[in-house]
Amino acid sequence: MSSNDSLARLAAVIESRKPAHGGDPEASYVARLLHRGVDQVLKKVGEEAAEVVMAAKDAQHGGDRQKIVGEVADLWFHSMIALALFDLAPADVIAELERREGTSGIEEKALRKAQAREAGEQGAA
Repeated sequence: MSSNDSLARLAAVIESRKPAHGGDPEASYVARLLHRGVDQVLKKVGEEAAEVVMAAKDAQHGGDRQKIVGEVADLWFHSMIALALFDLAPADVIAELERREGTSGIEEKALRKAQAREAGEQGAA
């Protein structure tokens, strides 16, 4: 069983919790979060990202490194809820990572900046 299969199964559960699919905010944390809307979901993603940073800083000073794993799991989970809000899936992120494979991060960032500049120039024209 691949990690991609695990992510796909979790994404299917998240999808099933959407209000449009009968997700019950009284019975499901995911349905409740989705029911509260995009701002609440994004706030939760931000909180979880901060918790990853705090766990890593703690580990840097002798704390439990496994806490990083738990916090990253929470971040991924809530990021998947955010993806679902926009009808995206983990497979979309994996495809993007695969597209970037073998590309220098420095080169990739420079390309994105150049594309943004180009888009800005076209929008001003």
